[in-house]
Amino acid sequence: MTAAILTPGVSRPTLASAPRDFAASVVVFLVAMPLCMGIAIASGVPPEKGLITGIIGGIVVGALAGSPLQVSGPAAGLAVIVFEMVRDLGLSALGPILILAGAIQLIAGAMKLGGWFRAISPAVVHGMLAGIGVLIVVGQFHVLFDQKPLPSGLANLFAMPGRLVGLSPDSSLGATELAFGIGLTTIAGMLLWDKFKPQPLKLLPGALTGVLLGTLVAFAFGLPVARVDVPENIVSAIAPPADLLGSWANPAILVAAVAIAFIASAETLLSAAAVDKMHNGVRTDYNKELRAQGVGNLLCGAAGALPMTGVIVRSSANVQAGAATRLSTILHGTWILGFVALLPWILREIPMASLAAVLVVTGWRLVHVGHVRNLLQSYGVLPALIWGATLVTVVAVDLLTGVLVGIALSMLEVVPYLRRLKLRVEQAHDGEAHAIRLRGVASFLTLPKLSAVLEDSPPSKPVEIDVSELEAIDHTSAEMVRDWLRRRKGAGAPVSIKGADPRLPALTA
Repeated sequence: MTAAILTPGVSRPTLASAPRDFAASVVVFLVAMPLCMGIAIASGVPPEKGLITGIIGGIVVGALAGSPLQVSGPAAGLAVIVFEMVRDLGLSALGPILILAGAIQLIAGAMKLGGWFRAISPAVVHGMLAGIGVLIVVGQFHVLFDQKPLPSGLANLFAMPGRLVGLSPDSSLGATELAFGIGLTTIAGMLLWDKFKPQPLKLLPGALTGVLLGTLVAFAFGLPVARVDVPENIVSAIAPPADLLGSWANPAILVAAVAIAFIASAETLLSAAAVDKMHNGVRTDYNKELRAQGVGNLLCGAAGALPMTGVIVRSSANVQAGAATRLSTILHGTWILGFVALLPWILREIPMASLAAVLVVTGWRLVHVGHVRNLLQSYGVLPALIWGATLVTVVAVDLLTGVLVGIALSMLEVVPYLRRLKLRVEQAHDGEAHAIRLRGVASFLTLPKLSAVLEDSPPSKPVEIDVSELEAIDHTSAEMVRDWLRRRKGAGAPVSIKGADPRLPALTA
Protein backbone atom coordinates (compact mmCIF):
# COMPACT_ATOMS: atom_id res chain seq x y z
CA MET A 1 0.00 0.00 0.00
CA THR A 2 1.40 3.40 -0.90
CA ALA A 3 1.79 5.70 2.08
CA ALA A 4 -0.23 8.89 1.99
CA ILE A 5 2.00 11.94 1.91
CA LEU A 6 1.23 14.32 4.75
CA THR A 7 3.20 17.26 6.01
CA PRO A 8 5.47 15.94 8.79
CA GLY A 9 4.60 17.33 12.21
CA VAL A 10 1.15 18.63 11.23
CA SER A 11 -1.69 17.13 13.26
CA ARG A 12 -3.87 20.10 14.19
CA PRO A 13 -6.83 21.01 11.97
CA THR A 14 -6.27 23.99 9.69
CA LEU A 15 -8.37 25.80 7.09
CA ALA A 16 -6.22 24.27 4.37
CA SER A 17 -6.77 20.70 5.63
CA ALA A 18 -10.48 21.11 6.46
CA PRO A 19 -11.87 20.10 3.00
CA ARG A 20 -9.85 16.85 3.01
CA ASP A 21 -10.87 16.06 6.57
CA PHE A 22 -14.53 16.78 5.82
CA ALA A 23 -14.59 14.46 2.80
CA ALA A 24 -12.74 11.70 4.67
CA SER A 25 -15.10 11.96 7.65
CA VAL A 26 -18.09 11.21 5.43
CA VAL A 27 -16.39 8.09 4.06
CA VAL A 28 -15.50 6.85 7.57
CA PHE A 29 -19.06 7.56 8.75
CA LEU A 30 -20.45 5.40 5.93
CA VAL A 31 -18.04 2.59 6.84
CA ALA A 32 -18.69 2.88 10.58
CA MET A 33 -22.51 2.93 10.68
CA PRO A 34 -23.23 -0.68 9.65
CA LEU A 35 -20.20 -1.98 11.57
CA CYS A 36 -21.19 -0.24 14.83
CA MET A 37 -24.63 -1.88 14.74
CA GLY A 38 -23.44 -5.24 13.42
CA ILE A 39 -20.70 -5.60 16.04
CA ALA A 40 -23.19 -4.73 18.79
CA ILE A 41 -25.54 -7.46 17.61
CA ALA A 42 -22.65 -9.93 17.35
CA SER A 43 -21.75 -8.97 20.94
CA GLY A 44 -25.22 -9.90 22.14
CA VAL A 45 -26.32 -6.33 22.93
CA PRO A 46 -28.78 -3.93 21.25
CA PRO A 47 -27.41 -2.09 18.18
CA GLU A 48 -27.67 1.34 19.81
CA LYS A 49 -24.93 0.31 22.25
CA GLY A 50 -22.50 0.10 19.33
CA LEU A 51 -23.65 3.47 17.99
CA ILE A 52 -22.96 5.14 21.35
CA THR A 53 -19.46 3.67 21.38
CA GLY A 54 -18.90 4.94 17.84
CA ILE A 55 -19.99 8.44 18.86
CA ILE A 56 -17.68 8.49 21.90
CA GLY A 57 -14.83 6.98 19.90
CA GLY A 58 -15.16 9.66 17.25
CA ILE A 59 -15.82 12.83 19.19
CA VAL A 60 -14.01 12.24 22.49
CA VAL A 61 -11.20 9.80 21.71
CA GLY A 62 -10.63 11.44 18.34
CA ALA A 63 -9.90 14.72 20.12
CA LEU A 64 -7.50 13.11 22.64
CA ALA A 65 -5.85 10.38 20.56
CA GLY A 66 -2.11 9.93 20.26
CA SER A 67 -2.63 8.56 16.74
CA PRO A 68 -4.37 11.47 14.95
CA LEU A 69 -5.62 9.47 11.95
CA GLN A 70 -6.73 6.35 13.83
CA VAL A 71 -10.49 5.84 14.20
CA SER A 72 -11.85 4.29 17.41
CA GLY A 73 -15.13 2.50 17.99
CA PRO A 74 -16.62 -0.95 18.63
CA ALA A 75 -14.31 -3.63 17.25
CA ALA A 76 -15.00 -7.06 15.83
CA GLY A 77 -11.99 -8.25 17.81
CA LEU A 78 -13.89 -7.78 21.09
CA ALA A 79 -17.30 -9.02 19.92
CA VAL A 80 -16.66 -12.62 20.94
CA ILE A 81 -15.36 -11.87 24.42
CA VAL A 82 -18.17 -9.35 25.08
CA PHE A 83 -20.76 -11.90 23.93
CA GLU A 84 -19.42 -14.39 26.47
CA MET A 85 -19.34 -11.77 29.24
CA VAL A 86 -22.92 -10.68 28.61
CA ARG A 87 -24.02 -14.31 28.43
CA ASP A 88 -22.32 -15.27 31.70
CA LEU A 89 -22.53 -12.06 33.76
CA GLY A 90 -25.47 -10.19 32.24
CA LEU A 91 -25.71 -6.91 30.33
CA SER A 92 -25.62 -4.90 33.58
CA ALA A 93 -22.06 -6.11 34.21
CA LEU A 94 -20.73 -4.42 31.08
CA GLY A 95 -20.65 -0.93 32.63
CA PRO A 96 -18.58 -1.85 35.72
CA ILE A 97 -16.24 -3.94 33.56
CA LEU A 98 -15.56 -1.09 31.13
CA ILE A 99 -15.11 1.57 33.83
CA LEU A 100 -12.47 -0.59 35.48
CA ALA A 101 -10.87 -1.51 32.14
CA GLY A 102 -10.72 2.17 31.17
CA ALA A 103 -9.08 3.02 34.50
CA ILE A 104 -6.47 0.30 33.90
CA GLN A 105 -5.72 1.76 30.47
CA LEU A 106 -5.40 5.27 31.91
CA ILE A 107 -2.98 4.09 34.57
CA ALA A 108 -0.97 2.08 32.02
CA GLY A 109 -0.70 5.13 29.78
CA ALA A 110 0.35 7.34 32.71
CA MET A 111 3.03 4.77 33.60
CA LYS A 112 4.24 4.85 29.98
CA LEU A 113 3.55 1.18 29.32
CA GLY A 114 2.18 1.77 25.81
CA GLY A 115 5.35 0.61 24.07
CA TRP A 116 5.22 -2.79 25.76
CA PHE A 117 2.03 -3.74 23.96
CA ARG A 118 3.99 -3.58 20.71
CA ALA A 119 6.17 -6.37 22.09
CA ILE A 120 3.34 -8.88 21.60
CA SER A 121 4.32 -11.27 18.83
CA PRO A 122 2.77 -10.54 15.41
CA ALA A 123 2.08 -14.27 15.17
CA VAL A 124 -0.06 -14.06 18.32
CA VAL A 125 -1.92 -10.97 17.12
CA HIS A 126 -2.67 -12.33 13.65
CA GLY A 127 -3.60 -15.73 15.10
CA MET A 128 -5.95 -14.01 17.56
CA LEU A 129 -7.58 -12.01 14.77
CA ALA A 130 -7.92 -15.12 12.59
CA GLY A 131 -9.56 -17.00 15.47
CA ILE A 132 -11.93 -14.09 16.05
CA GLY A 133 -12.72 -14.08 12.35
CA VAL A 134 -13.65 -17.77 12.45
CA LEU A 135 -15.87 -17.23 15.51
CA ILE A 136 -17.62 -14.28 13.88
CA VAL A 137 -18.28 -16.22 10.67
CA VAL A 138 -19.67 -19.33 12.39
CA GLY A 139 -21.75 -17.24 14.82
CA GLN A 140 -23.19 -14.74 12.34
CA PHE A 141 -23.90 -17.55 9.87
CA HIS A 142 -26.91 -18.43 12.04
CA VAL A 143 -28.07 -14.80 12.18
CA LEU A 144 -28.26 -14.93 8.38
CA PHE A 145 -31.29 -17.21 8.98
CA ASP A 146 -32.79 -14.85 11.61
CA GLN A 147 -31.71 -17.32 14.29
CA LYS A 148 -29.64 -16.71 17.42
CA PRO A 149 -26.05 -17.97 17.55
CA LEU A 150 -25.28 -20.84 19.92
CA PRO A 151 -23.25 -20.38 23.13
CA SER A 152 -19.83 -21.48 21.82
CA GLY A 153 -17.79 -21.30 18.66
CA LEU A 154 -17.56 -25.08 18.27
CA ALA A 155 -21.32 -25.45 18.77
CA ASN A 156 -21.93 -22.84 16.07
CA LEU A 157 -19.48 -24.58 13.75
CA PHE A 158 -21.01 -28.04 14.17
CA ALA A 159 -24.55 -26.65 13.74
CA MET A 160 -23.85 -25.01 10.38
CA PRO A 161 -24.57 -28.07 8.16
CA GLY A 162 -27.85 -28.70 9.99
CA ARG A 163 -28.89 -25.09 9.47
CA LEU A 164 -28.47 -25.45 5.71
CA VAL A 165 -30.12 -28.87 5.59
CA GLY A 166 -33.06 -27.47 7.54
CA LEU A 167 -34.02 -25.11 4.74
CA SER A 168 -37.32 -25.91 3.09
CA PRO A 169 -36.70 -28.36 0.19
CA ASP A 170 -39.78 -27.30 -1.75
CA SER A 171 -40.64 -24.02 -3.43
CA SER A 172 -42.27 -22.48 -0.35
CA LEU A 173 -40.33 -19.60 1.16
CA GLY A 174 -40.66 -19.05 4.87
CA ALA A 175 -39.12 -16.28 6.97
CA THR A 176 -35.91 -18.30 7.42
CA GLU A 177 -35.38 -18.74 3.68
CA LEU A 178 -36.21 -15.09 3.01
CA ALA A 179 -33.74 -13.88 5.64
CA PHE A 180 -31.04 -16.13 4.18
CA GLY A 181 -31.80 -14.73 0.73
CA ILE A 182 -31.42 -11.17 2.04
CA GLY A 183 -28.09 -12.13 3.61
CA LEU A 184 -26.81 -13.64 0.38
CA THR A 185 -28.00 -10.58 -1.54
CA THR A 186 -26.06 -8.34 0.85
CA ILE A 187 -22.88 -10.43 0.52
CA ALA A 188 -23.17 -10.45 -3.26
CA GLY A 189 -23.69 -6.67 -3.28
CA MET A 190 -20.60 -6.12 -1.11
CA LEU A 191 -18.30 -8.38 -3.11
CA LEU A 192 -19.47 -7.21 -6.53
CA TRP A 193 -19.20 -3.56 -5.54
CA ASP A 194 -15.68 -4.01 -4.17
CA LYS A 195 -14.64 -5.69 -7.41
CA PHE A 196 -16.42 -3.59 -10.04
CA LYS A 197 -17.09 -0.19 -8.41
CA PRO A 198 -16.56 2.77 -10.77
CA GLN A 199 -13.56 5.00 -10.18
CA PRO A 200 -15.59 8.13 -9.23
CA LEU A 201 -17.27 6.13 -6.42
CA LYS A 202 -14.22 4.15 -5.28
CA LEU A 203 -14.44 5.52 -1.72
CA LEU A 204 -18.02 4.32 -1.23
CA PRO A 205 -17.65 1.25 1.03
CA GLY A 206 -18.89 -2.15 -0.05
CA ALA A 207 -20.48 -2.77 3.36
CA LEU A 208 -22.77 0.21 2.87
CA THR A 209 -23.79 -0.75 -0.67
CA GLY A 210 -24.51 -4.32 0.44
CA VAL A 211 -26.68 -3.19 3.35
CA LEU A 212 -28.50 -0.68 1.12
CA LEU A 213 -29.22 -3.40 -1.44
CA GLY A 214 -30.50 -5.84 1.19
CA THR A 215 -32.63 -3.13 2.82
CA LEU A 216 -34.15 -1.98 -0.46
CA VAL A 217 -35.06 -5.55 -1.48
CA ALA A 218 -36.67 -6.24 1.92
CA PHE A 219 -38.55 -2.93 1.83
CA ALA A 220 -39.68 -3.16 -1.81
CA PHE A 221 -41.19 -6.63 -1.37
CA GLY A 222 -42.36 -6.14 2.21
CA LEU A 223 -40.48 -9.25 3.34
CA PRO A 224 -41.30 -10.55 6.85
CA VAL A 225 -37.71 -10.66 8.11
CA ALA A 226 -36.28 -9.43 11.42
CA ARG A 227 -35.12 -5.83 11.34
CA VAL A 228 -32.86 -3.68 13.49
CA ASP A 229 -34.57 -2.28 16.57
CA VAL A 230 -33.23 1.09 17.70
CA PRO A 231 -34.94 3.57 20.05
CA GLU A 232 -36.51 6.82 18.91
CA ASN A 233 -34.18 8.73 21.23
CA ILE A 234 -30.54 7.63 21.50
CA VAL A 235 -30.35 9.20 24.98
CA SER A 236 -32.77 6.57 26.25
CA ALA A 237 -30.18 3.91 25.39
CA ILE A 238 -27.71 5.33 27.92
CA ALA A 239 -27.79 3.10 31.01
CA PRO A 240 -25.35 4.18 33.76
CA PRO A 241 -24.25 1.23 35.93
CA ALA A 242 -25.50 0.80 39.49
CA ASP A 243 -23.68 -0.58 42.54
CA LEU A 244 -20.15 -0.31 41.14
CA LEU A 245 -18.44 -1.33 44.38
CA GLY A 246 -20.64 -4.38 44.71
CA SER A 247 -19.91 -5.37 41.12
CA TRP A 248 -16.16 -4.98 41.57
CA ALA A 249 -16.29 -7.36 44.52
CA ASN A 250 -17.08 -10.12 42.01
CA PRO A 251 -13.80 -11.79 40.90
CA ALA A 252 -15.32 -12.59 37.49
CA ILE A 253 -15.87 -8.86 36.88
CA LEU A 254 -12.25 -8.09 37.78
CA VAL A 255 -10.89 -10.80 35.47
CA ALA A 256 -13.13 -9.60 32.63
CA ALA A 257 -11.94 -6.00 33.11
CA VAL A 258 -8.28 -7.01 32.96
CA ALA A 259 -8.96 -9.10 29.83
CA ILE A 260 -10.78 -6.24 28.09
CA ALA A 261 -8.06 -3.73 29.05
CA PHE A 262 -5.27 -5.99 27.80
CA ILE A 263 -6.84 -7.11 24.52
CA ALA A 264 -8.30 -3.68 23.67
CA SER A 265 -4.95 -1.99 24.33
CA ALA A 266 -3.01 -4.51 22.26
CA GLU A 267 -5.43 -4.26 19.33
CA THR A 268 -5.46 -0.45 19.52
CA LEU A 269 -1.70 0.04 19.60
CA LEU A 270 -1.02 -2.55 16.92
CA SER A 271 -3.65 -0.88 14.76
CA ALA A 272 -1.93 2.47 15.40
CA ALA A 273 1.39 0.98 14.29
CA ALA A 274 -0.31 -0.23 11.09
CA VAL A 275 -1.80 3.24 10.49
CA ASP A 276 1.66 4.77 10.84
CA LYS A 277 2.80 2.62 7.91
CA MET A 278 0.10 4.16 5.71
CA HIS A 279 1.25 7.78 5.89
CA ASN A 280 4.33 9.92 6.44
CA GLY A 281 2.76 12.38 8.87
CA VAL A 282 2.79 12.52 12.65
CA ARG A 283 3.85 9.27 14.38
CA THR A 284 1.76 7.72 17.13
CA ASP A 285 2.35 8.67 20.75
CA TYR A 286 1.50 5.24 22.20
CA ASN A 287 1.11 6.35 25.81
CA LYS A 288 -1.16 9.24 24.82
CA GLU A 289 -3.23 6.88 22.68
CA LEU A 290 -3.53 4.46 25.59
CA ARG A 291 -4.73 7.25 27.89
CA ALA A 292 -7.28 8.39 25.29
CA GLN A 293 -8.63 4.84 24.98
CA GLY A 294 -8.89 4.70 28.78
CA VAL A 295 -11.02 7.85 28.80
CA GLY A 296 -13.16 6.42 26.01
CA ASN A 297 -13.80 3.13 27.76
CA LEU A 298 -14.54 4.91 31.03
CA LEU A 299 -17.23 6.91 29.22
CA CYS A 300 -18.54 3.83 27.43
CA GLY A 301 -18.82 2.07 30.79
CA ALA A 302 -20.64 5.06 32.29
CA ALA A 303 -23.08 4.97 29.35
CA GLY A 304 -23.52 1.17 29.46
CA ALA A 305 -22.18 0.86 25.90
CA LEU A 306 -19.72 -1.47 24.14
CA PRO A 307 -15.95 -1.36 24.70
CA MET A 308 -13.84 0.40 22.10
CA THR A 309 -10.50 0.01 20.43
CA GLY A 310 -8.67 1.62 17.57
CA VAL A 311 -9.93 -0.22 14.47
CA ILE A 312 -7.86 -0.78 11.35
CA VAL A 313 -10.74 -1.02 8.83
CA ARG A 314 -12.11 2.44 9.64
CA SER A 315 -8.62 3.88 10.14
CA SER A 316 -7.37 2.68 6.76
CA ALA A 317 -10.51 4.10 5.13
CA ASN A 318 -9.74 7.40 6.84
CA VAL A 319 -6.17 7.53 5.49
CA GLN A 320 -7.12 6.36 2.01
CA ALA A 321 -9.86 8.99 1.83
CA GLY A 322 -7.23 11.69 2.34
CA ALA A 323 -7.65 12.67 5.99
CA ALA A 324 -4.97 15.14 7.12
CA THR A 325 -5.74 15.70 10.82
CA ARG A 326 -7.82 14.40 13.73
CA LEU A 327 -10.74 16.57 12.58
CA SER A 328 -11.87 13.77 10.27
CA THR A 329 -12.25 11.31 13.15
CA ILE A 330 -14.10 13.86 15.29
CA LEU A 331 -16.49 14.73 12.47
CA HIS A 332 -17.31 11.10 11.72
CA GLY A 333 -18.52 10.73 15.33
CA THR A 334 -20.59 13.88 14.90
CA TRP A 335 -22.24 12.47 11.75
CA ILE A 336 -23.16 9.26 13.61
CA LEU A 337 -24.72 11.30 16.42
CA GLY A 338 -26.69 13.46 13.99
CA PHE A 339 -27.94 10.47 12.00
CA VAL A 340 -29.19 8.44 14.95
CA ALA A 341 -30.74 11.56 16.52
CA LEU A 342 -32.58 12.73 13.41
CA LEU A 343 -33.13 9.64 11.22
CA PRO A 344 -33.55 6.56 13.46
CA TRP A 345 -36.49 5.34 11.35
CA ILE A 346 -34.09 4.58 8.49
CA LEU A 347 -32.04 2.29 10.73
CA ARG A 348 -35.19 0.37 11.69
CA GLU A 349 -35.65 -0.72 8.06
CA ILE A 350 -32.30 -2.57 7.95
CA PRO A 351 -32.69 -6.37 8.03
CA MET A 352 -30.74 -8.16 10.73
CA ALA A 353 -29.56 -10.62 8.09
CA SER A 354 -27.88 -7.76 6.19
CA LEU A 355 -25.81 -6.76 9.21
CA ALA A 356 -24.94 -10.41 9.81
CA ALA A 357 -23.79 -10.63 6.18
CA VAL A 358 -21.47 -7.64 6.68
CA LEU A 359 -19.91 -9.36 9.69
CA VAL A 360 -19.55 -12.69 7.87
CA VAL A 361 -17.48 -10.95 5.19
CA THR A 362 -15.56 -8.95 7.81
CA GLY A 363 -14.79 -12.11 9.79
CA TRP A 364 -13.73 -13.99 6.68
CA ARG A 365 -11.26 -11.23 5.83
CA LEU A 366 -9.73 -11.45 9.32
CA VAL A 367 -8.66 -15.03 8.52
CA HIS A 368 -5.76 -13.81 6.42
CA VAL A 369 -3.74 -16.85 5.35
CA GLY A 370 -1.18 -14.50 3.82
CA HIS A 371 -0.01 -13.59 7.33
CA VAL A 372 0.96 -17.14 8.23
CA ARG A 373 2.55 -17.61 4.81
CA ASN A 374 4.69 -14.52 5.42
CA LEU A 375 5.64 -15.75 8.89
CA LEU A 376 6.66 -19.14 7.50
CA GLN A 377 8.71 -17.71 4.64
CA SER A 378 10.40 -14.92 6.62
CA TYR A 379 10.87 -16.36 10.11
CA GLY A 380 10.51 -20.14 9.97
CA VAL A 381 8.20 -22.80 11.36
CA LEU A 382 7.84 -21.69 15.00
CA PRO A 383 6.02 -18.36 14.37
CA ALA A 384 3.66 -20.16 11.98
CA LEU A 385 2.94 -22.76 14.66
CA ILE A 386 2.31 -19.95 17.17
CA TRP A 387 -0.22 -18.46 14.73
CA GLY A 388 -1.98 -21.80 14.31
CA ALA A 389 -2.01 -22.64 18.03
CA THR A 390 -3.43 -19.22 18.89
CA LEU A 391 -6.16 -19.53 16.26
CA VAL A 392 -7.20 -23.05 17.31
CA THR A 393 -7.24 -22.17 21.04
CA VAL A 394 -9.29 -19.02 20.47
CA VAL A 395 -11.90 -21.04 18.56
CA ALA A 396 -11.89 -24.15 20.77
CA VAL A 397 -11.52 -22.53 24.22
CA ASP A 398 -11.74 -18.72 24.47
CA LEU A 399 -10.03 -15.53 23.37
CA LEU A 400 -7.94 -14.81 26.45
CA THR A 401 -6.67 -18.40 26.72
CA GLY A 402 -5.69 -18.30 23.04
CA VAL A 403 -3.68 -15.10 23.52
CA LEU A 404 -1.94 -16.48 26.63
CA VAL A 405 -1.08 -19.74 24.83
CA GLY A 406 0.37 -17.74 21.92
CA ILE A 407 2.45 -15.54 24.23
CA ALA A 408 3.73 -18.59 26.11
CA LEU A 409 4.77 -20.28 22.85
CA SER A 410 6.45 -17.12 21.58
CA MET A 411 8.81 -17.30 24.56
CA LEU A 412 10.30 -20.48 23.07
CA GLU A 413 12.28 -18.32 20.65
CA VAL A 414 14.39 -16.89 23.47
CA VAL A 415 14.95 -20.18 25.37
CA PRO A 416 18.36 -20.86 23.73
CA TYR A 417 19.55 -17.42 24.88
CA LEU A 418 18.18 -17.31 28.43
CA ARG A 419 21.64 -16.72 29.91
CA ARG A 420 22.44 -13.79 27.64
CA LEU A 421 19.24 -11.92 26.87
CA LYS A 422 20.74 -8.44 27.18
CA LEU A 423 20.72 -6.10 24.20
CA ARG A 424 23.31 -3.34 24.19
CA VAL A 425 22.57 -0.38 21.94
CA GLU A 426 25.33 2.11 21.19
CA GLN A 427 24.84 5.33 19.24
CA ALA A 428 27.43 7.63 17.73
CA HIS A 429 27.52 10.61 15.36
CA ASP A 430 30.13 10.28 12.65
CA GLY A 431 30.08 13.60 10.84
CA GLU A 432 26.78 13.76 8.97
CA ALA A 433 25.92 10.10 9.66
CA HIS A 434 24.20 8.56 12.69
CA ALA A 435 25.49 5.12 13.68
CA ILE A 436 23.60 2.53 15.75
CA ARG A 437 25.41 -0.62 16.91
CA LEU A 438 23.46 -3.61 18.31
CA ARG A 439 25.13 -6.24 20.49
CA GLY A 440 23.61 -9.30 22.15
CA VAL A 441 20.09 -10.66 21.63
CA ALA A 442 17.14 -8.62 20.34
CA SER A 443 13.92 -10.15 21.67
CA PHE A 444 10.41 -9.00 22.54
CA LEU A 445 11.76 -8.28 26.04
CA THR A 446 14.00 -5.53 24.64
CA LEU A 447 11.67 -4.34 21.87
CA PRO A 448 10.54 -1.08 23.59
CA LYS A 449 14.20 -0.08 24.06
CA LEU A 450 15.15 -0.88 20.46
CA SER A 451 12.01 0.76 19.07
CA ALA A 452 12.66 3.98 21.00
CA VAL A 453 16.22 4.21 19.64
CA LEU A 454 15.13 3.69 16.04
CA GLU A 455 12.20 6.11 16.25
CA ASP A 456 14.44 8.80 17.77
CA SER A 457 17.07 8.55 15.04
CA PRO A 458 17.43 11.80 13.04
CA PRO A 459 15.10 11.73 10.01
CA SER A 460 17.32 13.90 7.81
CA LYS A 461 20.69 12.21 8.41
CA PRO A 462 21.96 8.91 6.99
CA VAL A 463 21.57 6.11 9.55
CA GLU A 464 23.80 3.03 9.62
CA ILE A 465 22.79 0.03 11.75
CA ASP A 466 25.65 -2.32 12.63
CA VAL A 467 24.34 -5.83 13.45
CA SER A 468 27.65 -7.68 13.10
CA GLU A 469 27.67 -8.40 16.85
CA LEU A 470 23.97 -9.18 17.13
CA GLU A 471 23.75 -12.83 18.16
CA ALA A 472 20.04 -13.41 17.49
CA ILE A 473 16.75 -11.65 16.88
CA ASP A 474 13.26 -13.02 17.39
CA HIS A 475 10.53 -12.51 14.80
CA THR A 476 8.73 -9.86 16.90
CA SER A 477 11.76 -7.57 16.94
CA ALA A 478 12.66 -8.43 13.34
CA GLU A 479 9.19 -7.45 12.16
CA MET A 480 9.42 -4.13 14.03
CA VAL A 481 12.83 -3.34 12.51
CA ARG A 482 11.61 -4.39 9.08
CA ASP A 483 8.61 -2.04 9.32
CA TRP A 484 10.86 0.81 10.47
CA LEU A 485 13.24 0.23 7.55
CA ARG A 486 10.37 0.12 5.06
CA ARG A 487 8.85 3.31 6.40
CA ARG A 488 12.16 5.16 6.48
CA LYS A 489 13.10 4.12 2.95
CA GLY A 490 9.60 5.03 1.77
CA ALA A 491 10.11 8.55 3.13
CA GLY A 492 13.40 8.83 1.22
CA ALA A 493 15.58 8.87 4.36
CA PRO A 494 18.96 7.13 3.84
CA VAL A 495 19.56 3.98 5.91
CA SER A 496 21.93 1.03 5.62
CA ILE A 497 22.60 -2.27 7.40
CA LYS A 498 26.18 -3.28 8.21
CA GLY A 499 27.27 -6.80 9.04
CA ALA A 500 24.02 -8.64 8.22
CA ASP A 501 24.50 -12.36 7.66
CA PRO A 502 22.24 -15.34 6.71
CA ARG A 503 21.12 -15.73 10.32
CA LEU A 504 19.30 -12.39 10.08
CA PRO A 505 17.46 -12.44 6.73
CA ALA A 506 14.60 -10.26 7.97
CA LEU A 507 16.88 -7.27 8.48
CA THR A 508 18.05 -7.31 4.89
CA ALA A 509 14.55 -7.26 3.38
